[in-house]
Amino acid sequence: MQGQQIPSFFLYGEPPRAVGERFLHLESLDDRTRPSNWNIRAHSHANLSHLFYIAAGGGRMRAEDEVIPFTSPCVLLVPARLVHAFDFEVDTSGSVLTISDAYLAEIVRRDADLSALFAAPAQVSLDQPQALQDQLKSLARELAWQAPGHTAAVESLLTGVFVQVLRRHRASQAGPPAPHGSHAGLVARFRSLVEDHYRSEMGISDYAWLLAVTPKRLRSACLRITGEPPLRILHERRLLEAKRLMLYSNMTLAEIAYYLGFSDPAYFSRFFRQAAGASPRAFRRRHDGAAPDAQRRAA
Repeated sequence: MQGQQIPSFFLYGEPPRAVGERFLHLESLDDRTRPSNWNIRAHSHANLSHLFYIAAGGGRMRAEDEVIPFTSPCVLLVPARLVHAFDFEVDTSGSVLTISDAYLAEIVRRDADLSALFAAPAQVSLDQPQALQDQLKSLARELAWQAPGHTAAVESLLTGVFVQVLRRHRASQAGPPAPHGSHAGLVARFRSLVEDHYRSEMGISDYAWLLAVTPKRLRSACLRITGEPPLRILHERRLLEAKRLMLYSNMTLAEIAYYLGFSDPAYFSRFFRQAAGASPRAFRRRHDGAAPDAQRRAA
């Protein structure tokens, strides 16, 4: 299939749009499958991963050129950028959890084991689904209103869902690890190094040396697991820190540039404009109300 022939959606049937860094969505499977007569055509999502909980029914998931049959109770894992489609049995029921790449990466940084969860499309059978079903119901209720401790509750429930599915997935795998496992581990270690050194002048060859692999192998692993080359992952981390500093610190743009390891503030401005689609000054003006006046200083 040619990439340009495959539609890319925000959520299925919705045109692409910007996704918040902590985007999380949970809905009934029925909401999109019934209007589509239980058939979801081939499509992809640029930066959203799905976890389908199938409570009743079954069908087939097409993932690129692979066909994965499934029957309830089970979980289907769909990584971002994967071309996928579904043929559901009529009246199949369950729920769909959708998470942004940025939020998933934030969680994985705290526990690298979870990087394996969306490393490849998968069907995970459940022999005792009640605990997972209960957590998803609790998460749905928590997402429906803003109560004290809302953010902490959502993240706790979300992590619990991921851990349950990961452990069941690992337990169900027989024989040696799947080929993508080593790639996922390498990418997790690379992300950890990036977290430690993104402010330095280290290049990708330096990261590869610390990881005891060739730059080519590191690039291959990153593309396979994340769909992005290692340099893009590094740039995204520096961009995220730049945004945080512009929003929540009183540092000038020049100070931010030097803090992030840029020797020339003008080069930092070009980097930021290319990555964020706006100049640092424009970004800061646009979000000028995000931080208290006491935390800001003229750029």
